[in-house]
Amino acid sequence: MTAVLLFSIFLGLIALRTPIAVAIGLSVMAALAVSGFAGTLWIVPMKVLEAATNSSLLAIPFFVLAGNLMNAIGITERIFNLANALVGHMRAGLAQVNVLASVLLAGGTGAAVADIAGLGAVEIRAMRERGYGAAFSSAITVVSAIVAPFIPPSVPLVVYSFLANVSVARMFLAGIVPGLLIALALMIFNRVLAIRVDFPTQPRASAAEVWRHSLQGAAALVAPAIIMGGILTGTTTASEAGVLASGYILALGAILGTLNLRALWSALTETVLITALIMIIIGFAGSMGWLMAIEQIPQDLARALPGLIDQPLVFLLAVMACVLILGCFIDGVTIKLLLVPILLPLVDAYGIDRVHFGIVLQMSLILGIATPPLGIGLFIVTRLSGAPFEDIVRAVLPYFVPLLIVLALLVAFPDLALWLPDLVLGAR
Repeated sequence: MTAVLLFSIFLGLIALRTPIAVAIGLSVMAALAVSGFAGTLWIVPMKVLEAATNSSLLAIPFFVLAGNLMNAIGITERIFNLANALVGHMRAGLAQVNVLASVLLAGGTGAAVADIAGLGAVEIRAMRERGYGAAFSSAITVVSAIVAPFIPPSVPLVVYSFLANVSVARMFLAGIVPGLLIALALMIFNRVLAIRVDFPTQPRASAAEVWRHSLQGAAALVAPAIIMGGILTGTTTASEAGVLASGYILALGAILGTLNLRALWSALTETVLITALIMIIIGFAGSMGWLMAIEQIPQDLARALPGLIDQPLVFLLAVMACVLILGCFIDGVTIKLLLVPILLPLVDAYGIDRVHFGIVLQMSLILGIATPPLGIGLFIVTRLSGAPFEDIVRAVLPYFVPLLIVLALLVAFPDLALWLPDLVLGAR
């Protein structure tokens, strides 16, 4: 009864466009009051503070800061130029550049929205200038950003590591192959599109141009190397690696002469706003997780569901379908915070590796940035390009073919996610 009441109130508030954190908090307090625990409402703020101040989440603001600093000091332009020099001569050249640039920038931003906001303006402007349509330019910018949460450092994977109590290093390594697989699938699809669409072309860059842009772009790629190197060698924690990467980018901006007080202030304020938003949602979701725990909702599901679904693959497919639908209406962070505590006992009961489950869940969630009506990525590129929202949605839809194929492969073949962490860190 408590579970039905809790989620009914939450979904009702979401339908009324109540802010996510407020909807979670109100639904928890209402469920407590109706369930006869009105005298324990003081626990809610305590649980909010407890969840939001967990030390394992300290890496998030520093990863966010590193990404914002990269955007502030103009690294995005250098990365785009490097990608253009490498693959710009291909069929559908700037569409391929768009994907490769997202792979390269992902090592600094760690979030899809940061990728779109940082690279989006550069990519869409360049594509429009060379004759690509506004809707297509916007669509490939959105779907290429799906790579970002899989290439370390990844803010969404840090959040999952905290929720699922798994190693950040293992999750980071698990995301690399899926991230590259997504990029490969998108680039193959771009090439297929180029068979029937006469995309603009450009000449191959000379060896001297490739070398020059490689030197300019390589400095930006040191930041993710600092993070992964520090974590994998055990020299630093994830939080310390984020601090070092942010410090490196600050020094790089000073050396390049692109760092100024205005850019620094912009990066710091954006970091504070994003971190505050993430933490307040995590905090209120912590109070909801506590309520579900004392009501034994996850345990009840863990006992009941195996009798209905007897195959781990079917369970993963059911979760995937559910998350894809929810992602059309609720942001990915909220879905993750609500579902992971409920689903983990089931994941363990079915014998599914938590790291593999995290990658499948993240892939299912991230598609939400490109699905209406919520689709935050769609709204960002609509603002950047000025193209009609409906036209962008129509241009995005064909790209769900390669993306869903990748998702199906990740569900069916766990080793795509587990091979690299098992190789580097050893099988568990």
